[in-house]
Amino acid sequence: MTEQQTAGGSHGPHGAPGAGPGDRTGTEAPGTDRPVSDERLAGTFAALYGHEPEGLWAAPGRVNLIGEHTDYNDGYVLPLALPHTARAAVSRRDDGVLRLHSGDVPGGVVELRADALEPGAPGLGWAAYPAGVVWALRDAGHPVSGLDLHLSSTVPVGAGLSSSAALEVVTALALNDLHGLGLRPWQLARLAQRAENVFTGMPCGIMDQTASACCTPGHALHLDTRDLTQRQVPFDLAADGLRLLVVDTRVQHALGDSAYAERRASCEEGAALLDVPALRDVAFGQLSEALSRLGDETLRRRVRHVVTENRRVEEVTARLGAGDTRSIGPLLTAGHASLRDDFEVSCPELDLAVESACAAGALGARMTGGGFGGSAIALVEEAAAEPVTKAVTAAFAAAGHREPRVFPAVPSAGARRLA
Repeated sequence: MTEQQTAGGSHGPHGAPGAGPGDRTGTEAPGTDRPVSDERLAGTFAALYGHEPEGLWAAPGRVNLIGEHTDYNDGYVLPLALPHTARAAVSRRDDGVLRLHSGDVPGGVVELRADALEPGAPGLGWAAYPAGVVWALRDAGHPVSGLDLHLSSTVPVGAGLSSSAALEVVTALALNDLHGLGLRPWQLARLAQRAENVFTGMPCGIMDQTASACCTPGHALHLDTRDLTQRQVPFDLAADGLRLLVVDTRVQHALGDSAYAERRASCEEGAALLDVPALRDVAFGQLSEALSRLGDETLRRRVRHVVTENRRVEEVTARLGAGDTRSIGPLLTAGHASLRDDFEVSCPELDLAVESACAAGALGARMTGGGFGGSAIALVEEAAAEPVTKAVTAAFAAAGHREPRVFPAVPSAGARRLA
């Protein structure tokens, strides 16, 4: 249920307990572009709690254009915010009680006490994400007491699109505004990451939360995950006659307990053996020499992926800056091959999405997010969007896979107050 970073670096499989918002039994998963109206969001809140909310907020999911499993290696990433958001109606309480409700999950209001929140508490399910943010704010010394909160999300759960980060960031932003904490977006992202790392136990990097908090419309966010330096890189697909398609394979990853942690441990081992603080410090030009110092073949592959992926982020960023968007396609496809072969985090459905999209004319394609399920992306000419969609759908049907959900990724705004 969470995006692993959905497994990937910034990703990572979030190992939170229970189901996430949007895990609806017997209904279609969320992920449409049609959120509930502000009026309905506020009206549901009022019906639940008997008073009007103090405000409404939204925080988006994200697609990572390039830079997978690099963020927890102090490397570079290039995400963009989706139009799909987690939206929250929120009011403060002064009695230390948290009342949390999701319109996407069967069940009633979850009631907790702020002073009783503890990392790793079992059985919280989706509520671990907003509760974890309250815990992180209080642990950092901020005067946050209770709250009433109602959530509704259109970010697909389990699709590698950071549904969990959206829940965390929207909660953090609402509390920041309501309590006048004066925290900047990158600081909210840090607190949300701490909530995920410590409270829910998922050792994700900083990408997902930063993308949700800091992205801007029409841009991808170049983020140096070591010092959090940000650069908004123009990515106006419509102006270039292009589309970026998301292929949600509907295969849900559950990486939290094993695969993601294993990949991260391998990277840390590689950095230690190479005597560098993190794999980000292995220069691309020194890669061959570095690999020759590693005796384990699996470790060599893990290191090679991270070093070459950082290089791909820089190359894609440079080409976007030069207005040469079409030329990034082969770099996306090369990134998928590296994730599949060197980092070994792909799966048959993701490979099929990439292969069938490229065969149908996509300029390039790759898995996005942590892997082992989730989504792929394909850069296509506008006129090729429908043929590529049909080709991917047909390939899944022929292979006996569940029908994928395909939709365009439009670079959108980060977290904001709605009303």
